[in-house]
Amino acid sequence: MEHLAELARIELSEEEKVDLLRDMKGILEYVKVIDSVDVGNVDAKYELRNVFREDVLEPRDFSLELIKEQFPDSQDGFLKVKKIL
Repeated sequence: MEHLAELARIELSEEEKVDLLRDMKGILEYVKVIDSVDVGNVDAKYELRNVFREDVLEPRDFSLELIKEQFPDSQDGFLKVKKIL
């Protein structure tokens, strides 16, 4: 437990170490129970497959005038934005 705390860069009191060690033992016992379950006769209801789509280039109509029309505020051909400090 001390090694894990050192790797995680956390400080643990002796009481916390004992509590975590007890919790860790319980978790490992539960993993053993799950590992002992026979899943050989279980029918898979889901087909495991990757779902990807092809990248398709879709041309779009972008122009300076179109952008200026959609922008909320402009002046002398420039787009105006709020001052950021």
